[in-house]
Amino acid sequence: MSVAAAVLPGSHDSVGTFDPVDPIGADLAVGANGPVPAVTPAGAGPSTHRDTTGQLIFACRRTPPLHWRAVMITLDHVSKQYKASARPALDDINVKIDKGEFVFLIGPSGSGKSTFMRLLLAAEAPTSGDVRVSKFHVNKLRGRHVPKLRQVIGCVFQDFRLLQQKTVYENVAFALEVIGKRTDAINRVVPDVLETVGLSGKANRMPGELSGGEQQRVAIARAFVNRPLVLLADEPTGNLDPETSKDIMDLLERINRTGTTVLMATHDHHIVDSMRQRVVELSLGRLVRDEQRGVYGMDR
Repeated sequence: MSVAAAVLPGSHDSVGTFDPVDPIGADLAVGANGPVPAVTPAGAGPSTHRDTTGQLIFACRRTPPLHWRAVMITLDHVSKQYKASARPALDDINVKIDKGEFVFLIGPSGSGKSTFMRLLLAAEAPTSGDVRVSKFHVNKLRGRHVPKLRQVIGCVFQDFRLLQQKTVYENVAFALEVIGKRTDAINRVVPDVLETVGLSGKANRMPGELSGGEQQRVAIARAFVNRPLVLLADEPTGNLDPETSKDIMDLLERINRTGTTVLMATHDHHIVDSMRQRVVELSLGRLVRDEQRGVYGMDR
């Protein structure tokens, strides 16, 4: 059973059920035992990673200073322990992501990527540590404030999560309807977003009439229509062919250039290697690498 549940802006709960063994896309991490030394934040010094023995390694790479940029996402000594597992899903994670950054979150299945994203959405609470997104102290939020957090986060998933009984236009408009936007505002904004994703001519199509790439464009339009501060993309190209994947990545880059912070979990080394964005790598729940202009594997 998989969750990877689409969380609509303003909704209290995700659509679907939570599987403690597989929270978002079969990706429950188990952490290694023992303390994890803090990793230097990106931009604050040399990039870092750990070798297979867990030793911290500094890759001396000159990176542009980021101290002048506002911090958008912070995980401060965050650990997550599930009762079903003997080891933590996340183990003392320290990460800061600045406003407007594009970051790849990589690692094998079971490394903790999906738990990381669920914490940002307040779909999970950390066992220890603090999670912040923009002005929100996520793990301190009361239930009634969670919808406000989710209004500033857009979500895109591998399997699109479109409402099959609604048209392309209605799918995108629904994300605004559930947060109480006025009809005139919806009618003004939705056509613009559909034009941005290249679907202005297919507003009245049903999801079943679209290709996989077109369906993912609808999902991205729905995630972006409220102009979120953060866009979380969980394997958005996982079901797409290479050419279509490139088109989707071009679209995510354009969205990123508007100022939206993009955090994308992926196993696609071709995409990571070609784009050379910041790479945050998890392994068994630990942060093992945080590198500017990184590639998928250090041996590449």
